[in-house]
Amino acid sequence: MPQGMNESVTSAPHEMATSVGPSKIDIAYQRLGNRKAPSVLLIMGVAAQMIHWPDTFCAALVDAGLQVIRFDNRDSGLSTHMNDAPAPDLPAVLTGNFSCASYNLADMAADTVGLMDALGLAKAHVVGASMGGQIAQIVATDLPDRVLSLVSMMSTTGNKSVGQTSPEALREIFGNPPGPTREEVIQHRVRVVRAVGSPGYPADESEIAARAALAYDRSHNPIAMARQAVATVASGDRTERLRSISAPTLVIHGLADKMCDVSGGCATADAIPNAELILIEGMGHDLAPGLRSRISSSIADFVWRAERRQYSH
Repeated sequence: MPQGMNESVTSAPHEMATSVGPSKIDIAYQRLGNRKAPSVLLIMGVAAQMIHWPDTFCAALVDAGLQVIRFDNRDSGLSTHMNDAPAPDLPAVLTGNFSCASYNLADMAADTVGLMDALGLAKAHVVGASMGGQIAQIVATDLPDRVLSLVSMMSTTGNKSVGQTSPEALREIFGNPPGPTREEVIQHRVRVVRAVGSPGYPADESEIAARAALAYDRSHNPIAMARQAVATVASGDRTERLRSISAPTLVIHGLADKMCDVSGGCATADAIPNAELILIEGMGHDLAPGLRSRISSSIADFVWRAERRQYSH
């Protein structure tokens, strides 16, 4: 698809990896490209599904000679939802009371590696956005032998002094929650993207609405989304652990990110030895159409450099 054209949003055919990892979670995934090509594992953020990795973005990575695996995290999309878990209480978590957290990001990192096991992938290039970036960081710190390279986008270290959400974004997301109907949920998603998206790269609101409708139809579970948010806050500060990462690392962040301030990306790059940092003017907390080609090209170039480095040693 030529750059600048908007993609249609369709339900991606998926497969199911049954009972992955120690928690026996079912993970829905999609595998794209040549299975002999280097594997790029895409991890999405809170309240997002694998379909939130745009088709054109994934296709660009495949066109660059890479294999792409995108998947639904636990408590999202068609993967296992933890419906028997305690009710999430985000206000309590923000005061330091984590008793309602039924899992944390380390558990979600274990799910990710469990999917790799199910697919027979000894190692992969791990790419995460927002919460997915934090999960990817944990895979790189806890299981370094499984990670060929790390890309952390729109993410942070878990230190509360960096990567904060702006007050206006908080008001839009939490001060005006969606109503119960499908249409109200879709319109809320459009408003949220207006609040946290990329001011320098206009969004296609019809595409946003179509993807929100598809996500709603695949699985709409606000309580599950809250459990993911609780897991993120409850997982704490990773700054010191990040210093142990030896995998080649690329950090990408928007200078206009109101959901996760750019200080989160800078702190991540500062903590990880020899990390590369790309800061993009006008980019917010999304993969706007005008950014997809640039970001996918940066990732593909980085992955291939990591591949060459691996085989030169």
